[in-house]
Amino acid sequence: MLDIDELRSKFLDLEFDRTGFVIEAEKSAAAAKAYGETRPEFTDPTDPNFQACLPILASLASGRQLPIDFPSLGGISMDGGKAVTSIEPVPFGVQLTGRTHLHDIYAKSGRSGRMVFLVSRIQLYDDAGTHLASTDSRQVIREKPE
Repeated sequence: MLDIDELRSKFLDLEFDRTGFVIEAEKSAAAAKAYGETRPEFTDPTDPNFQACLPILASLASGRQLPIDFPSLGGISMDGGKAVTSIEPVPFGVQLTGRTHLHDIYAKSGRSGRMVFLVSRIQLYDDAGTHLASTDSRQVIREKPE
């Protein structure tokens, strides 16, 4: 059984990937309309306040899912969900930089045994270095019974 405290001390908050993104206005508007958004700042690329919608930000992925030296946890891996925190409006058509780190590692026990949760966070920045948004992706790994 892996030592969660050891993993936390070794891997939390260390940037392990940096990826560039450019949000396409039409794709963001289409995604916003698909989930029922009606506000023009999310659905109309000609609106002066147009910005990326949250589902588009949640769809961004870094080049690596985990640090290169992260140990294999074995078991069954599942998607544990996504969360987006918007700090500033995210513009379209400009170069954004996503910096990825492990934000949290924790375990829970259930009927089927222990599950390890890995929370990878991508922090999005513009060229001026302004932190615009953060997206969290949870990976759940059900450990193999011994």
